[in-house]
Amino acid sequence: MTLLLTHSACLDHLTPPGHPERPDRLRAVAEVLGEDRFKALVRDSAPEGDLDTVLLCHGEHYVSELRHIAPTSGMIYIDGDTSMSPGTWEAVMRGVGGAVAATDAVMEGKHQSAFVAVRPPGHHAEKSTPMGFCFFDNAAIAARHAQRKYGIKRAAIIDFDVHHGNGTQDIFWADPTVMYCSTHQMPLFPGTGAAGERGEHDTVVNAPLAPGDGGAKFRSAFENLILPQLEKFSPELVVISAGFDAHHRDPLASINLTGEDFGWVTRKLMDLADKSAGGRVVSVLEGGYDLQGLKESVASHVTALMDG
Repeated sequence: MTLLLTHSACLDHLTPPGHPERPDRLRAVAEVLGEDRFKALVRDSAPEGDLDTVLLCHGEHYVSELRHIAPTSGMIYIDGDTSMSPGTWEAVMRGVGGAVAATDAVMEGKHQSAFVAVRPPGHHAEKSTPMGFCFFDNAAIAARHAQRKYGIKRAAIIDFDVHHGNGTQDIFWADPTVMYCSTHQMPLFPGTGAAGERGEHDTVVNAPLAPGDGGAKFRSAFENLILPQLEKFSPELVVISAGFDAHHRDPLASINLTGEDFGWVTRKLMDLADKSAGGRVVSVLEGGYDLQGLKESVASHVTALMDG
């Protein structure tokens, strides 16, 4: 069974007019997952996370400062892309809580897989820096929480968002117990993710793609580079940074994937999880900014999770 975690508070994180990371993204996800074909999903509300869990991946000064500047009215701008409204703090903490609750459900065997449909996304948030719409790295927190609470020795985070997850790479750069793998368009924001960036223990696997590359090159990157490295690493938990902005309709990039590409990679990662992780998969929503492309991609991704 697949668990779906979300919360209406994630709609209350407001961004400036015209901003791609907007509440309508979650409404689109809710609309498609409300279709009859997804009736078998087990649905629950993402609880609010706690700061001790956030501190597994982010610095104490950073976390307290972000909490301090969270506005009670109006909007503040942290950088040109990243802003906070009065609803942002709870939305961020629901993202953390959803990722942790999904990890608990999967690690305790209550569900085989989970999809955490929250916003804002998280994979650009470095240890002490918010950026790229992101504040706390939910996927990284999920992996760390699994290690701390359940004692797993190896976790893997696989990121197919079209933008490189510089935050996740920053958090685990010197950590031999977490493998981070990413396909992403390059050159593109945030400018990290070259193939030569491999971490201190060769546990960072970057497979950059060029503008215009499509599904065949995306699949080749997984089959020839990422999946063999993951199989050697043999993770006990598979965490997916599920960004869908590599879809051909998305306005922020040009990798030109289809919904079926996302279904394919999800099935491949579930096969990997079956081999070494007892089938345990936690997926956390990252990007995806064209609403129709997002619906198509999420439908393919979640269908694959349910079929597993």
